[in-house]
Amino acid sequence: MSHFSALTSKLLDGRALTETVERWHSDGETVVFTNGCFDILHRGHVEYLAKAADLGTRLIIGLNTDASVRRLKGPTRPINDEQARALVLSALSFVDAVAMFADDTPYNLIAQVQPDILVKGGDYRVEEIVGYDIVSSRGGRVLTLPFVEGYSTTSTIKKGGL
Repeated sequence: MSHFSALTSKLLDGRALTETVERWHSDGETVVFTNGCFDILHRGHVEYLAKAADLGTRLIIGLNTDASVRRLKGPTRPINDEQARALVLSALSFVDAVAMFADDTPYNLIAQVQPDILVKGGDYRVEEIVGYDIVSSRGGRVLTLPFVEGYSTTSTIKKGGL
């Protein structure tokens, strides 16, 4: 398989995503799920995602589509389109799948994936994290990981004058 094919094979949706996750679960894998816009991938994102991946054996990233990012971040975002963001995330060796979602929250995607561990960054209370009810009802864990200080897409945009 070519390197490019290896990248694009991580971009999953619909039935392919469901079948892949079902196979992982039947193989005893621990599926970790996190989500975000990941507009300009920076050190903070990479450290956060690596720590999330360390919590299990498979990491799935729910990625906001361009329309979803615009609703959340405003009309000038995203800087990078959804295909570019998905490809860059899939290039990370510890990322096993990237699945896009167009809703304002990843709730329906979390319901489809049924992860063992749901992770978010920052100052969320775990009970307030979207999908908490889905994961906790199955006996899964919902966790937060601290952000890496000084790194954000917004600060990167401001530094670069974009």
